[in-house]
Amino acid sequence: MLHLFRHSLLSMIGLILILFVIIIALFAPLIAIDHPSYAQITTEQGTIRVEERWTINFQNKLIPPNTEHLFGTDDYGRDIFSMVVYGTQTSLKICLMVVLTATIIGIFLGGIAGYFGGKIDELLMRVTDVFLSIPYLILALAVAAALGSSIENIMLALIVVWWPQYARLLRGQVLSIRENQYVEAARSIGASGWRILFRHVVPNSFAPLLVQITLDLGAVLLVAAGLSFIGLGAPPGSAEWGLMIAMGRTHMFHAWWYATFPGLAIVITVLGFNLLGDGIRDITDPRLRR
Repeated sequence: MLHLFRHSLLSMIGLILILFVIIIALFAPLIAIDHPSYAQITTEQGTIRVEERWTINFQNKLIPPNTEHLFGTDDYGRDIFSMVVYGTQTSLKICLMVVLTATIIGIFLGGIAGYFGGKIDELLMRVTDVFLSIPYLILALAVAAALGSSIENIMLALIVVWWPQYARLLRGQVLSIRENQYVEAARSIGASGWRILFRHVVPNSFAPLLVQITLDLGAVLLVAAGLSFIGLGAPPGSAEWGLMIAMGRTHMFHAWWYATFPGLAIVITVLGFNLLGDGIRDITDPRLRR
């Protein structure tokens, strides 16, 4: 599989793009020119939230890209290059947390439903069908609007939207694997149902799940950016790519750099995830490999 992956040009391009984005996220404080400060704010409910703040300098308003500001500045004089770099951390955080949590929920519920069957299967799958019957974007909009604008709330909204497809996918895999001979052998020596499920069945069901995870990382990023674009995602002033595009769309004709560079960051990241996911799918599927 590694040999096939190395000889897949598109897969290697996707891997290089993702590694590039991860390196930028890890070393953002060293790469960025400007850096945000964080203030703790106490709300009327008594809770404390952390607000991201960037240095505002109206004298540097809407400066085109130059040697000092590589991506130019926005209408508040903030350095767009630094915000795009720190936005990498925000976007990867949203992608990884949403997909990882949705995968764990889907593995647990889908595995139980597929292996034990009966009334448990009926109950869990009917609940899953309720979530799947609602268009995912509308459901994400409703949850995000009810919870309010914040990075944590947008992650929660997307987790609610994303877990049912993982539950459905794993249930189908478990149904096809649970009658295999090695599962029967594990039953014959007295292994418990939970041990068989999570030690033998789930690991052998993970190949299609891995492909889905890789592809969904890019999809989650796009939906999160879309929610921020319409004002239901990251709070104002945050270094989030969708929010930056929303703020820069009114300056497209006289300050093209404002929305262009955050948009390119989204394109590069989503393209990397999609190419990597397609490569993994081709390698793990023998029919496509031929």
